[in-house]
Formats: sequence, C-alpha cells, structure tokens
Amino acid sequence: MRLALAQINPLVGDLRGNSAQLLEHSQRAAAAGADLVITPELSLWGYPPRDLLLRPSLLQEQGRVLEALAAELPPELGLLLGLVDPIAGRELPGLYNAVALVQRGSWRIVARKRLLPSYDVFDERRYFQPGDHACLLEWREAGRVWRLGLTICEDLWVEERVQGHRLAGADPIAELACQRPDLLLNLSASPFAQGKLELRLQLAAAAAARLGCPVVYVNQVGGNDELVFDGGSFVIDPQARVLRQLPCAQVALDLWEPAPRGTAPATPASTALPPQPLPAPMEQLFRVLVLGVHDYARKCGFQQVVLGLSGGIDSALVAVIAAAALGPGQVQALLMPSPYSSAGSRLDAIALTDRLGLPHQTVAIETLMGAFDHSLESVLGGAPQGLTAENLQSRIRGTLLMAVANQQGRLLLSTGNKSELAVGYCTLYGDMNGGLSVIGDLYKTTVFRLCHWLDSEAAADCRQALGLPVSGELIGAAIRTKPPSAELRPDQLDTDSLPDYDKLDPLLRAYIEELRSPEELIGEGHVDGELARRVYRLLRTAEFKRRQAAPLLKVSGRAFGGGWRMPIAAGPLT
Repeated sequence: MRLALAQINPLVGDLRGNSAQLLEHSQRAAAAGADLVITPELSLWGYPPRDLLLRPSLLQEQGRVLEALAAELPPELGLLLGLVDPIAGRELPGLYNAVALVQRGSWRIVARKRLLPSYDVFDERRYFQPGDHACLLEWREAGRVWRLGLTICEDLWVEERVQGHRLAGADPIAELACQRPDLLLNLSASPFAQGKLELRLQLAAAAAARLGCPVVYVNQVGGNDELVFDGGSFVIDPQARVLRQLPCAQVALDLWEPAPRGTAPATPASTALPPQPLPAPMEQLFRVLVLGVHDYARKCGFQQVVLGLSGGIDSALVAVIAAAALGPGQVQALLMPSPYSSAGSRLDAIALTDRLGLPHQTVAIETLMGAFDHSLESVLGGAPQGLTAENLQSRIRGTLLMAVANQQGRLLLSTGNKSELAVGYCTLYGDMNGGLSVIGDLYKTTVFRLCHWLDSEAAADCRQALGLPVSGELIGAAIRTKPPSAELRPDQLDTDSLPDYDKLDPLLRAYIEELRSPEELIGEGHVDGELARRVYRLLRTAEFKRRQAAPLLKVSGRAFGGGWRMPIAAGPLT
C-alpha cells in the first residue's frame, strides 16, 4: 500500500476551490502509484471556518461538492478528507468535525473528532459535538486488510507528560491501542507557534510507542486571517524515527509505503521526497511570517501593499517580510520625516529600499504638523503639546498611509511589535493603522534576534529560496544597532518611556504567555516590585487599544486577538 500525504493550502469556505485542490493532488498521487490520499482536518472547508459553519447553504453545498468530487476521483484511489457531518434534529451544536472516505462514485463518514479544543484561538464546542467512539478504518489493498486508526488533530494531544496539560475527556490513543492498528493517521489543522513543530513530533512519537505502529501526521499549510499553518507533515515510527518529513510553510505531496506489522520496512517509493530536516527556529519563524503576509494579501484580494518606513528596525523587518512574500515591486514604502527625524534614520530607510529594490517616496509632514497646530490653537488655547503633539505626528502619518492604500488599492501593513502593543506604546489611528499587523506577535527582543539572523550567513539559503538578495546585509548594521526611538520629539528614545526591552519582555512573557501576576514574580525575588507593577498596569490599561488593532499574525503560544480575551473595564490588577 502506498499512502500520499497531501499538505494543501485551502481557502476558508471555498468548498469548490478546495475540492479542486483535493482532486488535483489526488490525480498527482494516483499517477505516482498511491492507493490512499490523506489530507488535513476540515480540508474541504479550510480551517477555521468559524461561523460559516452556521450557514445552511454551505452545508447543502458540501453534499453537492462531494458528489462531484467522487465522480471525478481516479478509480482505485481512496481519499480521506476533512468535512462536517450534520446531526439530525434540532439539538445544538448540530455538527461533527469528521473525516470522509471518498472513492470513485461514493463517499462515507469514517471518523469523528473526539476532543474539541475551546482554548486559545480555538472555539470548536461552539459548532461541534464530540464523537463517542474510537475510529478504525479497514482498508483492503493487494489482498491484505490494513487496520487504520483515524484521529483528528486534538485527538493526538493527550500526552500530559509531554505538553504539560490535556483536554478533559476520552483518550483516543488508549482506546485504539486495544484494536492494534497497523497505522495511526492524524488529520490536522494545527497553527504555527514557536517550538510547536518539535512538540508535534514528540506527541506523535509517544502515540506511536503506545500503539506499536507508525503515525502519519498530515497538517494544513497556509495563512487564514491571523493564523498561519506551517504544514511540516511527517511519518514517525515507534522508535521515534522520522521516516518522512514534509517542508515547512509550503504546499507539498509526498508518498510513503508502510510495512505490515512484524515485517521489515519497504523500500521508499522512488517518487518520494527524502525526509526534510526541520528548519532552524529563526528560519521557521521568518518563513511563517512571509507565508502569513502572502496568503492574507492573496486571499483578501490584494496584490500590492504599502508601509511606512522610518529607518527603525520594526519597519525594516516588515519591509523584508513583505518583499519576500509578494516581491519587491509590489511593496510601496512611504518615508514621512518630521523635523525630529534624524538624518541617519532617513539615510538608513533609503539604503534599505535600495538593498531590497523597493519603490519608495518621501512625504515630509512638517507643513501638515503646522496646519494641525494652527487649526487646534483656538480649541486648545495654544498649539498641541507633549503627548498630544506626538500622537498627532503619528496620526498624520497614519492618514497619509491610508490615503495611499485607498487610492492605489493596496493593503496597509502595520509595523508595531508585541512589546509596544502590550504596554500601549502605540497610537490609535496612527501607527496602529493597517489591515494586517505583521510582527504584532513578536516581542522587541525577538525582532532584534530575527534581524540579526537575517543578516547572518545562516540565512543565505532561506533568503535565496524566497527571492531575497543572498549576499550582504538586508536589515543593515546601522538599523540593527541604533537605540530604538519613535523620533517624535528631539533626542527621544524608547527608554525615556519604557524599561530596557531586555527587562520589559521577560515580564510581558510572564504576564501574557503564562498569565502570572506581579505578586507571584515579586515573591520569587527575581524582579523589582515597582517595575513589575508598572509594567502590569501598562498592560492592563492598553487593552482598549488592542481591541481596535489590526489582526496580527499569531506565532506565539498566546497572541493578542482571538487567543486573548481580556475585559477592557476591569480592576487595574485583575
């Protein structure tokens, strides 16, 4: 038996388009000699479909699409795809998250998801009921019956000793162990987070050891709104040996030929890819950000983007990501110097556009600042001062960027980082303007690490693969080494308002990722009490800004947005 692992990039809710992708991969797999094609969770719908699942017209469309797909599927080929299984009656929720086996002229449900995540960005209990039994598919091939255990994404995440926790409920792996499957197949839609590729391998290896058989893990790839799915599908055996490894952040199709229980492994199919080692962590992160920008723009109907380029490290990194995602010719950089912008920052910004080959224009804002000051004098009793004046500069720039985006039909990319969003060091209707926040889930210290990696020799292969200049610096030492500054007043530095990022970011990680309190950290004796309380207060009081922020690309264990549901009106130390 030959299995095909189809790592596809679906568009959420596009049942016909996703069906066409599934058919194309099935035809390629059949031509390569595959017998059974395995695709990701909800591959017919794309993950996560959210409230599209509540539309009766789409549920009806699913049946028509499946019938058409079954009619065109190559003969003698099986296709396992993810779909929804409506439940008869009026009980809510009225669906199962399910797997169907599609063959020429027919299809049937063969598995239902047991464990339904409702944490972080997931909300499956809003839509689905859990399945009630272990799922085993008997597949006959060349005179032999293969016993295939079927699980869907979270059903594999039951190893508390590996991940530190697990959902309450059934243990699908334990239930399948009694049935001695030849293989375990896991259809997944698992979004990227730093360190998650390695965690999936550990979980699958634990399941393989418990079952005494290989685990075939097939993950979705592509960006869907704030989530980016990294693919990285694999096959792993009970000895934790990775037998197949598909690429990270790329559509891929790979073949693998399993051996029956108690026999030597078969020779790999000649068309199969050699196992791919996982990219280094910084490369994983960069590739996922590039994929997220590419897919958000493409799936939302944008071909071009615009961003404000200040000469600072945040906007420089976003410019590099955008150039890799869409090509430098599709990225418009707008330089908007004020009287407080240093000559060095202007030169650094222009040098960056030269290195990347980005089109750029300069619109100085000094005249506009004067016009705002004059217009507000009668209302304020004088020209705007202090924070008001600083925010006006940011809002002038945000308005100019939105005007370019509107006039030219471009997507505006926001360039703020997670540290700034966390403590409110950002301006509503100013630098927070945009349709997508590219690095809004990267702490400032991570921004520096990623930029140092991009400018190192270690990034050369990745840069070449993504169409970026291979030799020389991309970000540039001048940008990487300058003290961070918004340059909204003379000689301003970020540290005038904030602690050093080396001190700030560990506190933010503790408060955001670990949900710890200032008292816990102070009690451990590792942080200054005044600093810990100040940072927590800033985090809490900036909630109203984050509620109005652009969607951001999630790359951490807990990102602002769908995985962060804090009240705006709450006690300062709640």
